[in-house]
Amino acid sequence: METLKNTPVTQLLRNSLETFLAKDMKGWAALCADDVVAEFPFAPEGSPSRFEGRDALYAYLKDYPSFIDVKSLPTLKIYGTDDSKTAIAEWSVSGVVIGNGNPYEMSYATFVTFRDGLITNYREYWNPQAFMKAMSGGSFAE
Repeated sequence: METLKNTPVTQLLRNSLETFLAKDMKGWAALCADDVVAEFPFAPEGSPSRFEGRDALYAYLKDYPSFIDVKSLPTLKIYGTDDSKTAIAEWSVSGVVIGNGNPYEMSYATFVTFRDGLITNYREYWNPQAFMKAMSGGSFAE
């Protein structure tokens, strides 16, 4: 743990995204503090947009790899901020929706705050319309 405390937050964020790409949701949850708060402000209607606690967040994410096969992160830019505990990632994924074979291409902006090397706040912005289209095959106009 001491090693994590001394790791720059930009590297901690990079490590978390690499863990995500490896489809290691248990490992990703282990990078979070027990009291982590995760927010997805643009979550589709009917989907939760806030999770409190590592267990709740893991319960939400654990099956993600069985729905979407993320194959790569075509873009990844990580920025430090004026707050030494916060980093921002501008990234995208490329993959396939397992249930219907549709391509899954999504861009994200993620704001992450760390304490003692662990994620305490995770806020992610993405396009819910593109997500719903990939998941269902419908068009934006429907």
